[in-house]
Amino acid sequence: MKLESLQELFVEELQDLYSAENQIIEALPDMIEEASSADLKNALSEHLEQTRGQVKRLDQIFDQLKADREDKTCKGMEGIIDDNQELLETDAEPEVLDAGMIAGAQRVEHYEIAGYGTVRTYAQLLGRKDWAQLLEQTLQEEKQADQLLNQLAGRINIEAKAA
Repeated sequence: MKLESLQELFVEELQDLYSAENQIIEALPDMIEEASSADLKNALSEHLEQTRGQVKRLDQIFDQLKADREDKTCKGMEGIIDDNQELLETDAEPEVLDAGMIAGAQRVEHYEIAGYGTVRTYAQLLGRKDWAQLLEQTLQEEKQADQLLNQLAGRINIEAKAA
């Protein structure tokens, strides 16, 4: 595929994020089930619901673009989720598994923060303030999720060390 404009690159990046978000929606229930920390379970459950809302925002943009939203598989997120799935299949102490899940979830958040920051900027450059606002809302949610994971890691990593 040849990309000839920022608009085409914007669509390509949105498709990547759309695929990533849907992979996350599929993967989070397994993490929620495996988490031993009630706080981690709650954070992951809340983020699952938030992620569904983020997909709806992407849907709004795709509806206006009249572009195929499922034309791409996000290989980056696929790799991160595969790594997280391998972790879930290991024989680990519950606190250690929770610490590992936080690390994996933060990799997910950092990928999304980079992606949403990029497409928000592209939307601004394309003169689409409405899209930029939707994408900024998601970007802020991803940053907040990362901050919450940092807070949880402070306690859970210490518990994992003691395990």
